[in-house]
Amino acid sequence: MRGIDTQVRKIRRRVFKEIASLAYHSENLIDDVEALPYKIINYTEATYRESVYRERAVVRERIRLAMGMSLRPENAPVHVTQGLEESNIGEKYYEPPLMQVIPSACNACPENSYIVTDRCMGCVAHPCQEVCPRGAITMVNGKSHIDTEKCVKCGKCKAVCPYDAISHQVRPCAAACGVGAIKSDESGRAVIDSDLCVSCGQCMVSCPFGAIADKSQIFQLIRAMQAGGEIIAQVAPAFVGQFGPKVTPDMLKTALKELGFADVYETAIGADMGAVTEAEHYVKEVATGKLPFLLTSCCPSWSMLAKKFFPETIDKISNALTPMVATARVIKKEHPNAKVVFIGPCASKKLEASRRTVRSDVDFVITFEELVGMFEAKGILLEEIQAMDEMNDATGAGRGYSVAGGVASAIEDCIREYYPDVEVNIEHAEGLSECKKMLMLAKVGKKNGCLIEGMGCPGGCVAGAGTNIPIAQAAKEVGQFKAAAEHKLPDINITEE
Repeated sequence: MRGIDTQVRKIRRRVFKEIASLAYHSENLIDDVEALPYKIINYTEATYRESVYRERAVVRERIRLAMGMSLRPENAPVHVTQGLEESNIGEKYYEPPLMQVIPSACNACPENSYIVTDRCMGCVAHPCQEVCPRGAITMVNGKSHIDTEKCVKCGKCKAVCPYDAISHQVRPCAAACGVGAIKSDESGRAVIDSDLCVSCGQCMVSCPFGAIADKSQIFQLIRAMQAGGEIIAQVAPAFVGQFGPKVTPDMLKTALKELGFADVYETAIGADMGAVTEAEHYVKEVATGKLPFLLTSCCPSWSMLAKKFFPETIDKISNALTPMVATARVIKKEHPNAKVVFIGPCASKKLEASRRTVRSDVDFVITFEELVGMFEAKGILLEEIQAMDEMNDATGAGRGYSVAGGVASAIEDCIREYYPDVEVNIEHAEGLSECKKMLMLAKVGKKNGCLIEGMGCPGGCVAGAGTNIPIAQAAKEVGQFKAAAEHKLPDINITEE
C-alpha cells in the first residue's frame, strides 16, 4: 500500500490538517475539538466502516493522538478533550507509548491461518491432503477442508496446491513487524508489546484499517511558533520529492520560512559528520582488531533492536551522534536560544528526541506527512512558491544516508579516501527481520571485520512511516539530489559538536 493514496492516508492527513488549523485559528479550543469528529465525518451514511458512528469513534482517537495525547479507555467515560490543557503548550509533549492501536479501528484480523478458497477444484490427486502431516485436510462436498484444530500451520498444503487455492492469512501489522511486538487482546484485536517494539512504524503503514497511529507534536510546535522566539528546522535527507515533483529543495526551504521557521538546515550536515566519525572509528577499532565489528548508529530502531535483543553488541554500536542530534548541536551552537525541529520520514526519531540525553538538542520532531498538514492549514501552495533560498549545506555522502546502503557507502568512501591503506568490509541490512539475522550472524562471529549498516525500514529512511511518496520514486529523487551536491565527500576535519 505504500505510495497509494488510500482512504487511510486521506483521513490521517485530514486529521493533521484540522489539528494544525485548530492551533492556528481556534478561539474556543475545547468546543472546536469536540466538534471536529463531526466536521471530518460530516455525512450520515458510512463510507468505509459499517456505521458512521464507528467512523467518528476512530476519528476521535486519531484527534487525540494527533494532539500528542493518549487513547481513551474503552470502559470509562472520558471526553475527547480530557488532558487537553496539558497538551496545549508550546514545548515538547510526550506521553508514552509512541505507537498505539486504536481498538475501535482494529478488524481483529486472523493472526496466522490457512484457509481453502473457492478456487479449489476438488482434484483427484488432492496433494494438499497427501502432504498434511497431521491429517487436518479432508474432502467435504467435493472440496478440500482444513480442520483448524489439527492444523499446525506448516504451509505444505499451500505449497503443493496446483490452483493456488489455499490462502495463508497473516495479520498485516504482525507481518510487517520484525520483532514480534504485535500481540492480541482478549477480543482478538492487535496490541503492541512496548517491551519489544522499537517504534519503526511499519505496522502503522501496513494496517489496511488504519488502526495503528503514532503521536504527533504539530500542535505543540505551532504553539511554540505562536509564542515567538527563534524556531529552526532541519530536514532529513529523505525530504527530496516528498512534497511534489515540482517542489525543489530551494522551494521547500522558502516555504518553510514562510510557514514560520527562522532558518532551515540539511540534516545531512550531521550525516557528513557521522560518516567521518564512523570511518575513523572503524579504522582505529575494527581494522586494528580491538572490536570484531562496528554497527552504525544513525537509525534509532536499528540501535534499539541491537540493545534490546542483542545486548552483547552495545559496545559495538558506533559512538557517533545520529545525524539529527549532530545537526541540532550545530544549530544550537550558532543559535543558542533557538528551538530545533527535526522534519523527517521517521516515527522512531520522535522517541529518540524524547530521551534524556537528546531532549536539550532536539525540541520537536514531525514527519513529512505531518508537515503537509501544516502547509495545508496555512494555505501554503508549495508548487506556487518562488524559491528565495538555497538548500546547499551538505555533501553527496551525507545526502545518501536516506537510502538503504547509503550510510555504509558514505563511510566506505571516506575510508577509501582518507585511509587508503585500510581494507574495509561492508555489510548492510534493511527491515527489522533482516537486521535481526545480521546481528545474529555478527554475534556468532560471522561478520568479524565488518562495518554493518542497519535500517529499520526496508529501503532505508525513504521508506519511513512518515513519508508521502512511493519508495522507488523517493530513492530516485535522493540519488539525483546526492549527485547534484557541490562536494561528494565531507572534509576529514569536520567534527561533531
